[in-house]
Amino acid sequence: MQKPINRHAVGNQGEDRAAAYLEGMGMVCLARNLRRSGGEVDLVMRDGACTVFVEVKLRANDRFGLGREAVTIRKQRRMGLVAAQYLAEKGLTQAPARFDVVEIQAGQLRHIPNAFSL
Repeated sequence: MQKPINRHAVGNQGEDRAAAYLEGMGMVCLARNLRRSGGEVDLVMRDGACTVFVEVKLRANDRFGLGREAVTIRKQRRMGLVAAQYLAEKGLTQAPARFDVVEIQAGQLRHIPNAFSL
């Protein structure tokens, strides 16, 4: 009998890999799995003076499309709400911010800076 896949553990592994990749590019991790009313952001990073809100999409293959395609308008809006709350809490409402997507598909990592704007 096949053991069921622990989706939470697999998701954490994807986030670990994405965070390590972004840190290797010089970013600093500020928060993981940031939850606020209305949604969640997988990673919050600092890239110089810019706060970066990152959605990580992990796919074993392209059977259900590309990971970035799963970051729908609804998901973007939810991330925007969480980002606005975080920036207000930290007094960073006038500081630069952006939304990135890290797609890990069939083992290959792709970073998409400025994947969308609100």
